[in-house]
Amino acid sequence: MNTTRQGAAVHAGGIGVEGPRGWAFRAVDIAAEPGTLIAVQGPSGSGRTCLLLALTGRMRITEGEATVAGLALPKRMGSVRSRTALAHVPGVADLEPALTVGEHLKERALLGPRIQGSPLASLPWGKRHKEATRARVDAALAAARLDPESLPKGLRTTVRDLERIEALRLSVALGLMHGPQLLAVDDVDLKLADAERTEAWQLLRDLTREGLTVVAAGDGAPEDALIVRTARTDTEAAKADPTPTPVQDDADTTEEEAADAFAEAGRA
Repeated sequence: MNTTRQGAAVHAGGIGVEGPRGWAFRAVDIAAEPGTLIAVQGPSGSGRTCLLLALTGRMRITEGEATVAGLALPKRMGSVRSRTALAHVPGVADLEPALTVGEHLKERALLGPRIQGSPLASLPWGKRHKEATRARVDAALAAARLDPESLPKGLRTTVRDLERIEALRLSVALGLMHGPQLLAVDDVDLKLADAERTEAWQLLRDLTREGLTVVAAGDGAPEDALIVRTARTDTEAAKADPTPTPVQDDADTTEEEAADAFAEAGRA
């Protein structure tokens, strides 16, 4: 099977998202060619998740200009959504603890595009559909380096029984299921040991080497990743604006405030 993926170029100039309580993030610039690993860094509450949602067409930018796969944001948000996927994003792309690995994979496969050919070919009980679904699931698991045989009960293992790195791999596999050009992964380093964090970033780097563009939030990214920061340093802020206006402290931005920003910014 040809594993070469078609990644999306990402270009952004001074983009930001403003909510009812201020800016979730702003003044972000990105210039990334297809197959780039973009690492989003910044303190908790600095708008990392909002940036991921904005770049995947799931949150409307309120200033600046951006294109993903040549599609302008926010004008072409729907088209960008169809070419991108999310993984491991709390409150948006969560795994259900009570469901098994197999159930998650089956559900995601059923949500995919219709199989080309006759109408009967796309029916869930059709032979062609079953074969295509199995191939899609196997390819996603292989790309995410998740071996069902290594799990306690194989595909019948529930999410609550997975190790954190295994849950991350499952979330990535689900995101890859239908061949996105860009995959956004949140909290790559959340509660992972150092070795697991390295393993997670290596997985994402390997995906970019196959051509996929990956934008991921977290610390510990490889040296060759393109670093994008959602919070400027004091020196950078002073250079940009000698008399800056007061802004809300990043540490005061809670998940509730982020949800407010989602609503006002026009999250789809």
